[in-house]
Amino acid sequence: MKWITLVLVSLLFLLQYRLWFGKNSIPDYIAYQQQVAEQKKHNSGLKQRNSLLIADIKDLKLGVQAMEERARNELGLIKQGETFFRILPAQE
Repeated sequence: MKWITLVLVSLLFLLQYRLWFGKNSIPDYIAYQQQVAEQKKHNSGLKQRNSLLIADIKDLKLGVQAMEERARNELGLIKQGETFFRILPAQE
């Protein structure tokens, strides 16, 4: 009877050691959970950026106003018949 108890207790300690300190232990599981949470946060930011890019693409495909706005802001273009005023800062 002592041998069976000794074997069972040693088996219990071995399993507990593996559970807390072995490969794929509880601390590893917690670390993986944190990595998954960080990756989900990163993915949500990328999804938001992608949705903005998709909306921008749709605007450029469907509307002329979006193309005009881009041409004005990014390229500095003006329409025919418009007058462009450039205001320079006062020199000291």
